Formats: sequence, structure tokens, C-alpha cells
Amino acid sequence: EIEEVYATTLSLPWNLQLRAGQFLTRFGRINPTHPHTWDFVDQVLVIGKFFGGEANRGLGLETSVLLPLPWYLELVGSATEADGAATARSFFGADDLGVDGPLDFVFVGAIKQFFPLADNWSLFWGLSLANGPNSSGRDNRTEIYGTDIYLKYRPITHGSYTIVSLQAEWLLRRRQLPLDRVQDHGLYAYLFWRFVRRWAVAARYEYLSGVADDPLDPQWTALRQRAAANIAFWPTEFSRLRLQYGYDRPGWRDDMHMVFLALEFSVGAHGAHVF
Repeated sequence: EIEEVYATTLSLPWNLQLRAGQFLTRFGRINPTHPHTWDFVDQVLVIGKFFGGEANRGLGLETSVLLPLPWYLELVGSATEADGAATARSFFGADDLGVDGPLDFVFVGAIKQFFPLADNWSLFWGLSLANGPNSSGRDNRTEIYGTDIYLKYRPITHGSYTIVSLQAEWLLRRRQLPLDRVQDHGLYAYLFWRFVRRWAVAARYEYLSGVADDPLDPQWTALRQRAAANIAFWPTEFSRLRLQYGYDRPGWRDDMHMVFLALEFSVGAHGAHVF
């Protein structure tokens, strides 16, 4: 399966850029990224519940513009297919109802802002919105709102491999049903610290609310919380070894303990990662 394949313009006027093909939408901070760039082995709960195990993506068109302001501010808008059990579960999901008009696409809008706070400090803040049809009825829709923040400390005034970053994201979902409207929300926050060249540690906390009588997740009736911590080692520039422990506490069943040991390596050319 091809995860992403798209064409991007390089020389449109007025700081405009278009992207067409199959791509991960730029909702929030985690959704547009690939698993090998994550600081944890597993996907965050809120993205999996709201979008799916492979995050929100689809065939479509995206446009973005970098505004001529004193700080970095980018506006992003896209329209993609609304089907996919693992990529659009809050929308058509596995029940593809087809496209009868423009409202049968998932529309994503985002504001991306970057602020250089000081020589060694930087801040990224984003706002996102997704709106599209869901499979409970032809005229029923789903709205997902999100905000994300990324604060990073990396000394550049002297030679150092240290990186300390704080990343957090909060999402709110509202879905229309035939005779009802349901709402849930969730967040994650984690701290990452690379203390020497090849070693780093990270700790994460997550929570997601539950909804009674939710046809999409009927068992998810109560608050769910999860915590994780890991240690990472880079043997080379192209490989990473991680040991991770997780504690999951769903409100409707017994607690769970998880241990991951992951080795990843990359082969061939690869584009630059997002800041």
C-alpha cells in the first residue's frame, strides 16, 4: 500500500503552493507525520479514535499560503475523500456513501504559526478544523477542532547535542446522529529530552472522554487515561532502538501494562522532516 503519493508546485506567485494526490492532511501536529518520526512507538489515542489507525488522509487537493507578516504564519486548506476505515473513521469511514456533491468531501483548515522566542528557544502553535459527512445519514456531519503547541529548547550559541521539547495537542469532536448529537474530546502532552548525542528519554500523558450509546465506539463509555515513558538510542544516523513502557487505564475494563521494544532503520533517500 502506498501511504502518500502527491505532486507539489514549486513556483506559484504570492507564496502560494498546491498539492494534489493522496496525502496526510495537515490537521494538527501528529497527523501529518509518519510513524518513524514519532518520539513514541505507538500512535496517540486521540488521533486513532477520531481519524483512524493510519491517521487522516485521502485523495484530494490542498492549497497553502505563507502570509507576508513579521512572524511565520501559514494558512492551509484541503479537500479529501471522506471514506476509509483507518483514515476517516469519524466521517464515512468503512461505509463509503459515494460523492454526490462537494459537501461529501472532508475539508481541513489550519493555521500554522512559528515564533523564534530567543536564540535557543522556539515556539510553534497551530489551530485546525476538519468538517465532513459521516455515515449515520446523508445530511449528518462531523466537526473536529484542534489546537497544538510545540516548545523547543536547543542551544545553538554553543556546541551541544541537547534538545528539550514539550508537545501537546487537544481535540474536540462533534458528530451528528439521526436523532442526536454526541461530543467527546481528548489530549496528549509529552516531554522529550535528548541529553547526549545518541540517547534520549521521553514521557507522555493522554486522556480521552467517553460517550454513552455511541454507535462508532459503543464500548468507550468512560474516561480513558494512558501514560508512557521510553528511552531511545541511535546506533547510526539511519537507525533507532527504543524501549517503551505504557500504562493504559480504560474506565470500562481492567487496566493494561504494555512493553515495546522497537528497532527501525531507513533505506534510501528521504525528504527533510518538519520542524
